[in-house]
Amino acid sequence: MTLPSFIFGMLISTLYGAAFHLLLGGNFGRLIFYILVGWIGFWVGQMLAAKLNWTFISLGPLHLGLATLSSFLFLLVGYWLSLVDVARD
Repeated sequence: MTLPSFIFGMLISTLYGAAFHLLLGGNFGRLIFYILVGWIGFWVGQMLAAKLNWTFISLGPLHLGLATLSSFLFLLVGYWLSLVDVARD
């Protein structure tokens, strides 16, 4: 993976997290959470696609298709898990 493709991947995954926050709202902490989850999901999808040699919507060394799907899946699961209200005694 080249440095420009890594930077482009970070930019795209940051935009996914920021767009998710724009749609659902929340405070600054939620924005940081969504961006981090978007990064993790994107790079997990990238590594999975590279490991399995899947080339669904590739752009150079980036496997944008599976990385995007993985990022959105992680964002949805992160959102769902963040809805849990912990009872404090």
